[in-house]
Amino acid sequence: MEWLSDPNAWIGLLTLTALEIVLGIDNIIFISILASKLPAKEQPKARQLVCWARSSRGVLLLLSIAWVVKLTTPLFTVLSLRSAAAA
Repeated sequence: MEWLSDPNAWIGLLTLTALEIVLGIDNIIFISILASKLPAKEQPKARQLVCWARSSRGVLLLLSIAWVVKLTTPLFTVLSLRSAAAA
């Protein structure tokens, strides 16, 4: 729990929060532009579908990051280089 008093952790959190807000606004604008090309009746449905899909993807990415952080053994190795002492 010592990270709570670390200013670097709070700066990182604030930076990530600001980036998420900016990217979220950017996504909303992009979705609105794309949805405006659909018929007026289908625009709200398209916006909701894309927002749900993006939210679900974000949650799944966060869960996968949490899973990777908890790993204690290697999942796979790219190059199996052995040191001279091990050989």
